[in-house]
Amino acid sequence: MAETVDELTVTYEDGGIETVKELDKRVLSKGAWATVIYRYQDWDRKKEAYGPDKYTIRRYQKRNGEYQQKSKFNISSKDQAKSIIGALQEWTED
Repeated sequence: MAETVDELTVTYEDGGIETVKELDKRVLSKGAWATVIYRYQDWDRKKEAYGPDKYTIRRYQKRNGEYQQKSKFNISSKDQAKSIIGALQEWTED
């Protein structure tokens, strides 16, 4: 487990293959509760290549000096990401 927000990752390796490849991350909040959004790709075993970009927002709670994932929301496509962005832009306009 990670002791700092910077150590948090969605990268996952299985059988010597990086099946989840983290491309980028942004820390949205830090503290006892941390929120991080990741951009990543999944490994497609059939095609032997990484698939399209995906996005996930994860919430972590720091307990006993380590961050533990408590919740996540997966954004499955660029279209869904753009819809979320559009809604947030509307709601946050001054």
